[in-house]
Amino acid sequence: MRNDIDLNHADGTDVLVIGSGIAGCCAAIEAARAGARVAIACAGGLFSGSSFFPGTWGLGLIGPEDDKDAEDLVETICRVGGGVADRALVETLVAGIRPSMAWLEELGVALKRPASDTSAHEAAFIPCFDHKNRLWRGLTRESTQRAFARALDGLGVQILERCELMDLIEADACGRRGVAGAVLFDRTAKRFVTIAAHAVVLAAGGTGGLFERSLTSRDVLSSTHGIALAHGCSLINIEFMQMMPGLVAPKRGIVFNEKSFRFALMEPQPDASLLEMRAAYGPFTCRLPSCAIDLTIDRAGADGLAVRYRFPAEDVPEFVQVFCDWLEHEQGIAPDAELRIAMYAHAANGGIRIDADGFTGVPGLFAAGEVTGGMHGADRIGGLSSANGLVFGRRAGRAAAAWAARVPTPLCGQAPAMPSAGITEKAARDLTGRMRRTMSEHAMINRTDAGLARALADIDAIRTDMELFAAPAEHDEPAVALAIRLRSQLSLARAMLEAMRARTESLGSHYRADDSGQERTE
Repeated sequence: MRNDIDLNHADGTDVLVIGSGIAGCCAAIEAARAGARVAIACAGGLFSGSSFFPGTWGLGLIGPEDDKDAEDLVETICRVGGGVADRALVETLVAGIRPSMAWLEELGVALKRPASDTSAHEAAFIPCFDHKNRLWRGLTRESTQRAFARALDGLGVQILERCELMDLIEADACGRRGVAGAVLFDRTAKRFVTIAAHAVVLAAGGTGGLFERSLTSRDVLSSTHGIALAHGCSLINIEFMQMMPGLVAPKRGIVFNEKSFRFALMEPQPDASLLEMRAAYGPFTCRLPSCAIDLTIDRAGADGLAVRYRFPAEDVPEFVQVFCDWLEHEQGIAPDAELRIAMYAHAANGGIRIDADGFTGVPGLFAAGEVTGGMHGADRIGGLSSANGLVFGRRAGRAAAAWAARVPTPLCGQAPAMPSAGITEKAARDLTGRMRRTMSEHAMINRTDAGLARALADIDAIRTDMELFAAPAEHDEPAVALAIRLRSQLSLARAMLEAMRARTESLGSHYRADDSGQERTE
């Protein structure tokens, strides 16, 4: 491992993108279109993370129908967000959605549309937490992957698969200390590599990797936030995260379609009006009386709550029919089968603080997608997570390319010193399991001051216990990589717990069970 590196060496690039979901791919494509040399690194394979999670048919994408609807959507996002969203980011997001939909189609993405104008105005097509129908499009994995692969290949973007972000390289740029590359761990070759870059875009996903049950792939490691914090970034709204019902049987890790709640039979059977209310949105919120259903599911624990469907003989909404057909034909689960559902960590509503161009405030460092926050708030309208990755991914890519063009070359930087010791694979597995159990017990739906304080103590104890399992670093780079990853994850876990503890009132997805003054509205 080299500490002194020339940031203009042969392995360097203008823009390095970390993450290959929607935000990362959009950033890489736009940066390359702007003339930058681009590399994209991902901890797993290309096209991974929440954007291409196999446990659902695809992703919904919503936008405003026209200018008047755009004004309404901005106001609705701010209201649903509980007043803690950044209005400037909200306005940027909404303004960029329709142009970005057109951009996707220009790339060759076949956007799914409602079957008819009639079905487009069904209640099932009203986005989560919204009050009206919007412009709806669907992103399927196959079409999106094909179009992105074509664009990345045609633009000469270098693909670095199974290369995990370990740390960022700092250098003097434009008179200020900033980011000018990254240290990656090549998980195939089992060695560290340094990549020089005039700009870095973080797009490595959200916080789901900190929890036992997560509706995302395991290559969403949730270590990027901790690395960003160590280099001067700040977090916003990190206490807010989406928690969704998902299947634990007959298969695990499959998103439960909320629109089907209105046809669900469970024990105890909720009032029909609560089921109808709960069918209007996917993630948990404490704002509505139907949160009682989520609390019932949560109490069922890891084994899940038993659910069966009772569908009408005809007129099943298209959105529900698509889900049931997908379950039967793609997952082998019959419509009349018993499902067991439990609460899963899903998407983060908060993350790294950015401006409208994805700039983090740290020179040379940009971010986009679920790793960021500010554009959603306490609750997020359905279809806006993919819109967020699309809009801010494109903007961050263009801004990173512009930054790279301004930075003088060559630069001299110093790769960060690696830890003096690593940890064994078994120790990493055990300690990561402890972290995930602690976060799942105290930082999911039911949060209390006592529980969050206990969790903070547990996180600190895990960090201390890492020293008990120290393994010599020399000639064992995989052990060092495991230690770096866990420390970064623990940094994010602590930041989340502190934010959850500081917000003593219940708000949206943040439910304080010890908040006696909480109010719910219809």
